[in-house]
Amino acid sequence: MKIAIVGATGLVGQVMLKVLAEFDLPISTLVLAASPRSVGNIIHWQGTDYTVCSVEDAIASKPDIAIFSAGSSTSKKYAKAFTAIGSFVIDNSSCWRMDPTVPLVVPEVNGSVLSKDELLIANPNCSTMQMMLPLKPLHDTYGIKRLVISTYQSFTGTGSVAVRQYETEKEGHQVSENDRAYPHPIFANCLPHCGDFEENAYTTEEIKLVNETRKILNAPEIQITATAVRVPVFGGHSESVNIEFENDFRITEVLALLDAFPGVQIMDDIENNHYPTPLQAHDKNDVFVGRIRRDHSIKKGLNMWIVSDNLRKGAATNTVQIAKYLLDNKLLKH
Repeated sequence: MKIAIVGATGLVGQVMLKVLAEFDLPISTLVLAASPRSVGNIIHWQGTDYTVCSVEDAIASKPDIAIFSAGSSTSKKYAKAFTAIGSFVIDNSSCWRMDPTVPLVVPEVNGSVLSKDELLIANPNCSTMQMMLPLKPLHDTYGIKRLVISTYQSFTGTGSVAVRQYETEKEGHQVSENDRAYPHPIFANCLPHCGDFEENAYTTEEIKLVNETRKILNAPEIQITATAVRVPVFGGHSESVNIEFENDFRITEVLALLDAFPGVQIMDDIENNHYPTPLQAHDKNDVFVGRIRRDHSIKKGLNMWIVSDNLRKGAATNTVQIAKYLLDNKLLKH
């Protein structure tokens, strides 16, 4: 099949190329597109040099699938130009996630919503994404009533500008206001500020956790509150998730459900200090869950610690898995 990557030179775009190679999809033609300033650059992949082209040239190539990771404005401008010629679009930005006509997909959780007729597909936000795998089997079994979420999100989720800010501060240099991703230093610091502040005093990242979780689980009734924090960590996002269920549970049942769910790895041996950390999750595609314990302050309450590589399962891996799902289930039209 013919695949185009829009935003191929960015952080997530580069990880997408690594994941595509690992999944070994039957790619006959690969088209790498980016912004005008990157057109003409050479990217080496799987023994071949590829010249970065414009998005317009990528459209003209008529790919089977176009994977977007170039921001909401690019997705808004170009996504439907691809679907108009019959290409599937898997979009990694926030542009289409809450559009009721666009499926928001984590293949292990709700891949069945994909069809031949819905060509535009949204990839969830990275912090939402990693929660969905452990929450899905628990919601199906016990019914989730309420979630209290605290995130500890890697600065890499903000992109290359944040990485440059971190590295510059780590070297002991000042960062000019125009070169900052954040209003405060991120090196040796934590910022309770992921995204932009909205009128309700929550950030866009916190609001995504609420809205996207309800959409993916098809559960608008779940009560959710979140605090999202940016931390000086490479490798992945971590989340403390407190769950209140409709029905009671046993910890042994919870462990069995999580262990059986695809893409989830349990790391929960506190006697040997065995629990997930971003360093352990770095460059891996799975979601790691530990510190699984009953919340004794409420009835039917559970605490979990969830860690995943935000550039992998939180972004690139999920898009490639969606592409693989389309192929495996014979949904591609070409």
